Amino acid sequence: MITDPPGAVSLLREMVGLRSLSGSERELATWLVRRLTGAGLTSWLDGAGNVHAVAGSADGPELMLLGHLDTVPGEVPVRVEGDVLHGRGAVDAKGPLAAFLCAAIRLDGRIPARVHVVGAVDEERTSIGARHLVRSVPAPDAVVIGEPSGADAVGVGYKGMLRYRLDVSRPSAHTSSPDATAAEVAAAHWARACDWLARAHPGTSTRFDQASPALVRIEGDLETAVLEVSCRVPPAFDVAEFTALLREWAPGDRVTVPESVPAVRSSRTDPVVRALSAAIRSGGSRPGTKLKLGTSDWNVVGPVWDVPVAAYGPGDSKLCHTPEEHLSLTEYLRAIDVLTEALPRLAGALRPVVTAGAGRRATP
Repeated sequence: MITDPPGAVSLLREMVGLRSLSGSERELATWLVRRLTGAGLTSWLDGAGNVHAVAGSADGPELMLLGHLDTVPGEVPVRVEGDVLHGRGAVDAKGPLAAFLCAAIRLDGRIPARVHVVGAVDEERTSIGARHLVRSVPAPDAVVIGEPSGADAVGVGYKGMLRYRLDVSRPSAHTSSPDATAAEVAAAHWARACDWLARAHPGTSTRFDQASPALVRIEGDLETAVLEVSCRVPPAFDVAEFTALLREWAPGDRVTVPESVPAVRSSRTDPVVRALSAAIRSGGSRPGTKLKLGTSDWNVVGPVWDVPVAAYGPGDSKLCHTPEEHLSLTEYLRAIDVLTEALPRLAGALRPVVTAGAGRRATP
């Protein structure tokens, strides 16, 4: 039997029912502002379309709970079957964001910290919302990233990502010419990059330490060719060295890097990891930690803010982006309980660095 704290399940059900593909989050965002304002939180939209909601006390440390509003495309009929909510975004990542919001509502007025929940836009594409945050909001004292880790585990790292494109141009020539065609040059470049990455970052202990290239697009003919690659990269990956090699392997051709974010990782002694783990343990479960092979908004905000960070949220990440996406409502409600206990623990572990009225807080 599901014990539903006031409105928790209905909040999530309505959030999942509102489509919010990347770039089309406005309907969900404005609906959330109205709903959260009605629940007593100060809530607003910023210039990028991110939803903000604030609870707690302005006198303590600022704890940012950073989730995202958008989903990938794909129709997953929204329905509840017993304990399970089906629908696009239930796991990635409206479940974690709804859990953040419910915990903030529960803790409003009874936590010695400012709980600042953000539902960011465009996380599934180029993180427009997170990039706006790091330009417009002072660094909080700690961050919890809203991504599915499972209610009894904490996300402690995400691989980085580098995308590059090679444009090849060659003079017109007969197929009997000994010179490589543009298409052949692109294919050889891809093979050379894969070979170098496999030798330089083999990931012999875990896949998290491995460089994992994916061929996104390759097309061409005798005279022109295009190669597009997305590569998941481990910590300490030297982007400058790799891009220099890419250009060295393609003299006279054009290499562009439209996106690059570093890998991020927290230790088990990170205050956010410790607070979440203690709350999971207090609920009778053994906490685990997870390293993710994808990327998230942590990769954007973490290197800039340089504060304690971990990821947390209900759901099985293996269901992300799939036609089978669904979330256990019991697990969702358990995640709210974990957050409700973890955030006061985290506030107590952090030394306040500002006083009320110092002007570092984000405001509508």
